[in-house]
Amino acid sequence: MEKHKQCPGKAKYLSGKRILPKPITAATTIVDLVDNLDAYNGGRLRAACHLLRDRYSQEDVTVGLSLAGALTPAGMGPSTIIPLMNHGFVDWITATGANMYHDMHYALNLPMFRGTHTVDDADLRDKGVTRIYDILFDYEDVLMETDRVLRRIMCRPEFQKEMGTREFYYLLGGILNEYETKNGLGQVSILAAAYRNGIPVFTSSPGDSTIGMNVAGLELLAEAKGLTDLFKLKINPSIDVNDSTAIVLNAKNYEKGKTAVILMGGGSPKNFVLQTEPQIQEVLMIPEVGQDYDINVTDARPDTGGLSGAPPSEAASWGKIDPTKLEETVTAYLDVTVAMPIMTAYAIQAAKPKKLKRLYDRGEELHQKLMESYVENNKEVEKLTELIKKLGSN
Repeated sequence: MEKHKQCPGKAKYLSGKRILPKPITAATTIVDLVDNLDAYNGGRLRAACHLLRDRYSQEDVTVGLSLAGALTPAGMGPSTIIPLMNHGFVDWITATGANMYHDMHYALNLPMFRGTHTVDDADLRDKGVTRIYDILFDYEDVLMETDRVLRRIMCRPEFQKEMGTREFYYLLGGILNEYETKNGLGQVSILAAAYRNGIPVFTSSPGDSTIGMNVAGLELLAEAKGLTDLFKLKINPSIDVNDSTAIVLNAKNYEKGKTAVILMGGGSPKNFVLQTEPQIQEVLMIPEVGQDYDINVTDARPDTGGLSGAPPSEAASWGKIDPTKLEETVTAYLDVTVAMPIMTAYAIQAAKPKKLKRLYDRGEELHQKLMESYVENNKEVEKLTELIKKLGSN
C-alpha cells in the first residue's frame, strides 16, 4: 500500500485485464478464441475485432475497405469479403485491378486449384499452368478465356463512354451477377455482390492490371482500324478521386456521422482510401479532421517506407486520421489471409448486421454535394476559375 502511494499514476498502467487465459476446448468459438488473445499481434487482432464489434457496427459509421495483394485468387471473396459485405460492414471498396480481374474467374466458373510453391516454374510454363504462390490454374482455360469474355463485355454499347472505375465495375458487376446466377455456384464474385448491394468499387491505378491492359488493347485496335468513333471506353481516374472523396465528405459533413477504414495490405488501394481526407482538407480546402477509426492488417514495415503515410500516428500528421481518435486505431502485423477470415467471423458472430447504405445509388447526389462544398469553402475558387477561363483565349 505504502509503495503505491510513493508511485502516483502506476495504477493506470496496470489497469488492463489480467493475463490468465482460459484453456481452448472443443467448445471454444471464434469469439471465445479472439477474446482470449492477450498479447503481441494476437492482442492486436483482438483489438481489431473489438473495434469492429463496438465502433464499425454503428449505423452512422461509413466503412471503406482496401484490398491489396493477391487475395481473390486465394478465395477470399467467397469465404470472407462477400460475407462481410452482406453483413453491412463494407460501404465502399478500393482494390487493385488484379484482384478484380481474378474475381471474374469465380463468376465465370473458371477453376483455380490448391497447389504448392515448390514446383518447377519452367515446367509449369511448358505445361500451360500459371502459379500465384501455391495457387495453380490453367493459362488458356482461365486467363485467356477471362480475357476473351472481358473483351466481348467491353465492346457492349453501355461501356462506350468515359467513366471512372466505379461505374465500370458496376456495369461489369451486373454482367458477372448474371454469370454467377447461371453457373449456380452461390455468391462467389465480389463485383457481383457489390452490384447487388450498391457498394461502389474503385481501382486507383486502373492501367496496372489485365483489365487495364485489355482496355488499352481495344483502344489500340480501334485506332488501327479507324474505329475510335465507335469504341469510346476511357477510364478516367480523376472521376474516382472525386467520387471516393464525396463518400467521406457526405458521411462526415452532411450526415454528421463517422468514417472508418479497413486496410487489408498496403499499396495504392490503402493510400487511395486514406487520401480522401487530404483531398477534402488540403486540395478542396473544406474543413475536416480525418477518419475516425482505422484497422490496418499488413506485413510491411514503416521504417523501410512500405507503410508510408499509413501507420495511424503518421497518417494523423497528413490529416488522414483524426489525431484525437488514435486510441481507436489498430495496426496488426499479420498475413491478411489469416487475419481477415477471423475478423469477418468475429464481426458476424458478435455484431448484428447493418443496413446497407447503397452508396453507389447515391453517386450523383454525393457528387453534387462535393461540388457545392468545394465552391463554398475554397478561397482560391475564383482565382482558379479565371485561370481556366483564360485557356479559352489562348
